[in-house]
Amino acid sequence: MKVINKTIKLQTEETMSFTDVTDQVEKIVVESEIVNGLVNVQSMHTTATVILNENEPLLLEDIKEHLSTLIPEDDEYKHDNFSVRTVNMCDDECANGHAHCKAVHLTPGVTVNLFKGQLQLGRWQRFLFLELDRSRNRKIQIQVMGK
Repeated sequence: MKVINKTIKLQTEETMSFTDVTDQVEKIVVESEIVNGLVNVQSMHTTATVILNENEPLLLEDIKEHLSTLIPEDDEYKHDNFSVRTVNMCDDECANGHAHCKAVHLTPGVTVNLFKGQLQLGRWQRFLFLELDRSRNRKIQIQVMGK
């Protein structure tokens, strides 16, 4: 079995922004020369995720509204209380408890089948990177496995 790992780097625009990375994933698959196997597309972050869904603007707005209704950004989160929180702090720490709580409802990535050199995607399925926090540099890890 052959295994290829690649990283997609991107700059997100804002909280709750979607970036379609399907074309980049397909390019990595072609370059891997693997024709049958699995392709895993995974966010390397706890406040961002990769989903497989339709890249239709009104649907994306619905998803944003749904997640914002479930987990409002302006609620109080213990994670955001920097006067008592002492774990996993960094210099540019921001109040992002809402983003972590949203991520709990989503998986960090998606695995799809690769058959005869083609990603086995449904008619409208696209790999969408969803930023749940703020604009920042992000990484997506791609692993292609197979023969």
